[in-house]
Amino acid sequence: MRRISKLTRVAVGVASIALAATACGGTSSDGGDSGDKQDLGLAIAYDIGGKGDQSFNDAAYAGLQKAQKEFGYKTADIEPTEGETDADKQQRLETLAKQGYNPVIGVGFAYGPAMEAASKKYPDTTFGIVDSVVEGKNVASLVFAEQEASYLAGVAAAKATKSNTVGFVGGVDVPLIHKFEAGYKQGVADTNAKVKVISQYLTQTAEEGGFSSPDKGKAAAEGQIEKGADVIYAAAGLSGQGVIEAASKAGVWAIGVDSDQYKQEALAAYKGKILTSALKDVGGAVYTLAASVQDGKPLTGVQTFDLKVNGVGLSESNPEFAKIAGLTEAVAAAKEGITSGQIKVKTE
Repeated sequence: MRRISKLTRVAVGVASIALAATACGGTSSDGGDSGDKQDLGLAIAYDIGGKGDQSFNDAAYAGLQKAQKEFGYKTADIEPTEGETDADKQQRLETLAKQGYNPVIGVGFAYGPAMEAASKKYPDTTFGIVDSVVEGKNVASLVFAEQEASYLAGVAAAKATKSNTVGFVGGVDVPLIHKFEAGYKQGVADTNAKVKVISQYLTQTAEEGGFSSPDKGKAAAEGQIEKGADVIYAAAGLSGQGVIEAASKAGVWAIGVDSDQYKQEALAAYKGKILTSALKDVGGAVYTLAASVQDGKPLTGVQTFDLKVNGVGLSESNPEFAKIAGLTEAVAAAKEGITSGQIKVKTE
């Protein structure tokens, strides 16, 4: 493969790359690595909610599009199916590997068991998994310091609230989303101990639609607004769109997640009330892995994207952000505290 001059981490913001359609497909695999596969490029398999969630999955797709444009190769992206099993996920990953895609990335922790099995079957293919750690000589685990971005979101919420009540809506009650909640609560408390945080999880399992049901998000936000919350942070994938809609209609602030949701076209009707977004550079991580393979030096093992490397952050796209007294300064101070190690952000 062609080499690139230098592999660098991509700053938060790759998710704003213009999205375009790409083809995908394949058949099941019944064998491991073989010499007849084509030499193709990056492929991603989406998490629940799929492309168009204006958040997590779309950020991954932006990274794919950047790699496709820069390296000029064929890419693939495949949607999940409703009610699918680990075996279905494994078959999807193996199909992509058999066709010659390299790397093959599973977007979301749900790909853990499937990734472990598929990577063993195709040892010459580099695999990547977002938001989980999978052991394997040919696997890169792309993980993030979500708690750090969420801490900054908590600082913003505490500065913006007038009712001294803010909300948190988590998509599914799992350890990954606990990191978002923990960081958010700590950021709120460290900024203004008088502010109360109302927390709610939409479902106990992903299969129940916690990450893919805007109606559930909307109902949860409406309930928190009734209890006085005037800033609501959603870490809920596609369900977060319902939170943003409810906040906008009630005239309170919403805080987006993963992508800069103020800039998302599908949310344009509500963007005036999207105060900020806790950014998670999934697109940058996807591109970084693809670039390492293209460079002939595939990344493996745990790759952590934190505030120090701009792997997470907080958007300031909404002009109203700068108008809230002390907000810009408080977020800047919090960033400095986290990166210097003075502030230790909790994950639980």
